[in-house]
Amino acid sequence: MSPPRRAVLRTLATVAALALLAATAGCGGGDAAAGGGRSTELRYQGSVGQVTLPELAADLGYLGEVRLNWIGNVTGGPQDIQATATGQSDFGGAFNGAIVKLTAANAPITAVVSYYGSDAQTFQGYYVLDDSPIRGPRDLIGKKVGMNTLGAHAEAVLKTWLARGGLTPAEIKQVELVALPPVNTEQSLRQKQIDVAVLGGVIRDKAIAGGGIRTIFTDYELLGAFSAGTYVFRDDFIKRNPETVKAFVTGVGKAIEWARTQPRETVVARMRDIITKRGRNEDPSLVAYWKSSGVAGRGGVIDEQEFGTWIDWLAAEGELKGHRPKPADIYTNRFNPFVDGGGA
Repeated sequence: MSPPRRAVLRTLATVAALALLAATAGCGGGDAAAGGGRSTELRYQGSVGQVTLPELAADLGYLGEVRLNWIGNVTGGPQDIQATATGQSDFGGAFNGAIVKLTAANAPITAVVSYYGSDAQTFQGYYVLDDSPIRGPRDLIGKKVGMNTLGAHAEAVLKTWLARGGLTPAEIKQVELVALPPVNTEQSLRQKQIDVAVLGGVIRDKAIAGGGIRTIFTDYELLGAFSAGTYVFRDDFIKRNPETVKAFVTGVGKAIEWARTQPRETVVARMRDIITKRGRNEDPSLVAYWKSSGVAGRGGVIDEQEFGTWIDWLAAEGELKGHRPKPADIYTNRFNPFVDGGGA
């Protein structure tokens, strides 16, 4: 078993244990169950120099009486949803494949709304230096690929591309995966500490603007337009606070559609203003490269296949032991007013 795979499995074991502890311990500090009332505060983790959809929704007034309580910045999707499963935060977001694995480990969470994806404007690309000899899947054997976190979107897409390129499981294991903070990945590529850099969103666009790198493939080229990640809540929180969850999902859905229909310059200006107002001593330059959320479904409505694809892939990889969850076990659209063509 490769070191990255062992690391992923160790993480899953830890998450399962912590999730079980959270389930038996009851709600987290932000849940109002102890007082019998509805929670109107949602603890969450943000992203340095960027504006999340819930933050945009709050600034636009789309969350109603629900207030966001920032508790720090996320280091990666799996960590974000782990924090939700253990009650450290009230919601978190991650790649759908990571959510499948956490659910398969009996974590009491449910996905409620999509928040990022890939389309012609916004996608994750796999980049090399202009003079790199890497052109196709077989060229990656023995090479290092830097990505924001292991066991999530970037790894799943990469291995899908390698498998479709004819590499055997044994050959795929020879591709070394390196976890790097997104803000450091471009620098690591330019300094030749890694051979391939996985770059997405505004970080990708800023790197391309700097020149000297080229694409070997993108997730959009491989899979077409799709929503790739969703926000989750703990099941106990949903049970006690359904109206809060509905307000959150509705607000995020409205923010998705607001950003989809506004001129890009209007969205960028709003995000820059949000970063300035929140006073976290951040560099707001990244938001100038924002293009779209990449969410496929209107208002963040989740499509069954957006989980089914990764359930099938994880099963083929041998990472789903025992119970194989169904998409309906993992997500719900019941809080989303945009489902079946509706609106908010």
